[in-house]
Amino acid sequence: MSRLKAEHLYKVFGRRPEAAVRRLEDGASRDELRADGTTAAVIDASFEVEAGQIFVVMGLSGSGKSTLLRMLNGLLEPTAGSVLYDGRDLTALSPRELREVRSSNISMVFQHFALFPHRSVLENAAYGLEVRGVPRREREERAAEALELAGLAGWETSWPDELSGGMQQRVGLARALATDADLLLMDESFSALDPLIRRDMQDQLLDLQKRLKKTIVFITHDLNEAMRLGDRIAVMRDGRIVQNGTAEDILVRPADDYVASFIQDVDRSRVLTAGSIMDEPSAAVPHTTATVDADTPVAELFTTLSHSDTPVAVTGRDGEPAGVVTREGLLAALGEQPHAATEEVTARA
Repeated sequence: MSRLKAEHLYKVFGRRPEAAVRRLEDGASRDELRADGTTAAVIDASFEVEAGQIFVVMGLSGSGKSTLLRMLNGLLEPTAGSVLYDGRDLTALSPRELREVRSSNISMVFQHFALFPHRSVLENAAYGLEVRGVPRREREERAAEALELAGLAGWETSWPDELSGGMQQRVGLARALATDADLLLMDESFSALDPLIRRDMQDQLLDLQKRLKKTIVFITHDLNEAMRLGDRIAVMRDGRIVQNGTAEDILVRPADDYVASFIQDVDRSRVLTAGSIMDEPSAAVPHTTATVDADTPVAELFTTLSHSDTPVAVTGRDGEPAGVVTREGLLAALGEQPHAATEEVTARA
């Protein structure tokens, strides 16, 4: 069973929102509704998130991604549709029941750190537990553990204005972890950080995920961030999900011209794997120079194939032969970017 499931979610702002949903179901466009003073922020969004998965929702400003996120924990009530958490319909809960779910099962990490300047780092990390009524000693112990997980051991007595932006965001992450919620909702959580700190926070999140196996819905407008973090990615445009798949699905099989234009500048060498670009082994190609598993990033194949016309053999998870990657297949998969891959591999050599 999926941990989180959205079924035909709509969110319409303005007059007669239910009537607007019916118009959308009958084929009316977003622009037609806007002309009547109604804004369709999210239109017929459906997806499932498996336990332990990072599900990324990405799109440009105004695509509806943050509105969608706020419907997942009840901060916004859907105009139509439902949100199921472990099979429980959150849209059918009373306000009190919904507050209990939010305090125990779902935590949110915001873009702007939302720290209390008059509280210490430890007190900020413990805030969610304080609201829940957890005794002081227990909440401080759990907050300290969460700060250690987030790489902030030793900073417990510091004040937020003594921390860098990246460290402040780590406090926000620790606050979410301290509640021990199964589901984390992260709304553009790293977008206010400079590029180097942002990359470091991505590393931190991936490392934590390996250990904690949380279920995460992560909102971003940055495709490279989406590709790096997401087990699955939903691309939104004008309130609709236009594609939902793995990073490889989106790079290799974009659903439409809009998605194709989005992926033009993505470093494919870091996203695509040997398994995603391999050809079936052929009797015409009896020899191979090396053997790799299907999950090997194609950037690691470039040095070998740039010096040889002989393909690289690919094995599946069972260790059995699955296919081959040729130089031509690699260059075709990388599109216009083989030089970037060459430079990176050369720099690492």
